[in-house]
This record gives sequence, C-alpha cells and structure tokens, in this order.
Amino acid sequence: MALPKRRHSRARGRKRRTHWKLTAPQVIECPNCNQATLPHHICPNCGFYKGSAVMTPKE
Repeated sequence: MALPKRRHSRARGRKRRTHWKLTAPQVIECPNCNQATLPHHICPNCGFYKGSAVMTPKE
C-alpha cells in the first residue's frame, strides 16, 4: 500500500474538504393542513398524501 512521503499541509487537507457541506432537507407545505413535510411522504400531521387520507395520525 502506498504511503505519503511528506505530510500534507493543513491548507491542502482543508481545500479537499471544502465540498463536505451539509444541505438542508427540501420541505414543502402540505396542501391539506399547511404544515411543513418532506416531498413524496405522507404528512405526519394530518395523514394525507396527494389529496387523499392514507392513514390516521397518532395523537
């Protein structure tokens, strides 16, 4: 296995890590109850998906 001959500087390592960013999850508004929910998921607040009731939410 190859080993580095010289130590990499902090700047070089940090340049490599500049793309390690967190992205915020995409959130949409439920058309039934106007709560924030993930796209293509059942609304955890009201239990609706694509305009129809899929489940009854836990209270």
